[in-house]
Amino acid sequence: MTDQVTRGAYIHIPFCDHICYYCDFNKVFMKNQPVDGYLDALAKEMAYYAAMGPVKTIYIGGGTPTALNEEQFERMLSDVSHYFGHDALQEFTVEANPENLSGGKLELMKRYGVNRLSVGVQSFDNELLRTIGRAHNAENARDTIQRAQAAGFENITLDLMFALPGQTEEMLHQSLETALSLNTPHISIYSLQIEPRTIFYNRMKGGKLRLPGEDIEADMYGQIIFTLEKHGLRQYEISNFSRSGYQGIHNSLYWHNEEYYGIGAGAHGYVNGKRYANAGPVKKYISLVGKHGFSEASAHAVTVQERIEEEMFLGLRLMRGVSQSRFLQKFGRHIKEVYGNQINRLKSEGLLEECGDYIKLSTKGIFLGNNVFEAFLLS
Repeated sequence: MTDQVTRGAYIHIPFCDHICYYCDFNKVFMKNQPVDGYLDALAKEMAYYAAMGPVKTIYIGGGTPTALNEEQFERMLSDVSHYFGHDALQEFTVEANPENLSGGKLELMKRYGVNRLSVGVQSFDNELLRTIGRAHNAENARDTIQRAQAAGFENITLDLMFALPGQTEEMLHQSLETALSLNTPHISIYSLQIEPRTIFYNRMKGGKLRLPGEDIEADMYGQIIFTLEKHGLRQYEISNFSRSGYQGIHNSLYWHNEEYYGIGAGAHGYVNGKRYANAGPVKKYISLVGKHGFSEASAHAVTVQERIEEEMFLGLRLMRGVSQSRFLQKFGRHIKEVYGNQINRLKSEGLLEECGDYIKLSTKGIFLGNNVFEAFLLS
């Protein structure tokens, strides 16, 4: 069955015990929210999409999935397992925060087949953790990872951030060294992006946010690549590093431009050539699911041109790059028929390389990825 199954399922839990200063995901304070009503609606929407066919990956994100209490957490995992679980499932990931990942929740995840944890650490520097509004400290984070490993979770990814307010290269180095000492097989590390509707955005507009400059950010990124690869974590995507065999399967669906169900308030999905976004407000989401079985608030049929563009700027995030033969198979046109001028120009600028069947970012191109991606927008 898995040879034929290409879709994944992303399931969104919007509830948080606190709001981080940089976060622009769909989230709400958990207190006084209709959590049980939300879980009812979530199960109903799962049933709607499960009827369209099985999945090879499940990813439960947020918000903070582990903000649910143990009874709610088990109910959610039971429903997910009921609608999407099967023996050949390749990957079942749950996002977790150090401050609310209890032993009971670890046991529940083991019982319901979760085989990958994504732990939101962001930094092992306590001062930086306070600066960005996280609720845990470095000791909590280390303890959580070690408890998860003791509970039998081998496939753990640490989520880290860099270019944070007040962060120095030495502070980044210390966080990387601590992360590596925990010996997880995967690390994701993203530079801070200031998004509208966040506390940091308001501080930046008021001139109250001190960020590293672009040159320091580039130096930090170079340090990350060098340090992680030196310790056996190979960069397979712009922001992701892993030991062999531990590359994230679910996120690779996005980079390979494959389809996935988006389930939950504010979730985005891509099904049958259509990208859609669910209603964000929790009560509106519950109401729509109650009426229709799903909560689609907007949708867009992806044109062939858009699919071609996405194939390039998503696929080039991968260090392996974009397969020319796969492009021809998907679109019936050779990649150089569509993008010959752009590819030649970017190669001459040292930003792209051709390696057998693949067109990929050069070392220089990795640092200037957004400039490269923009070249593949046809309109």
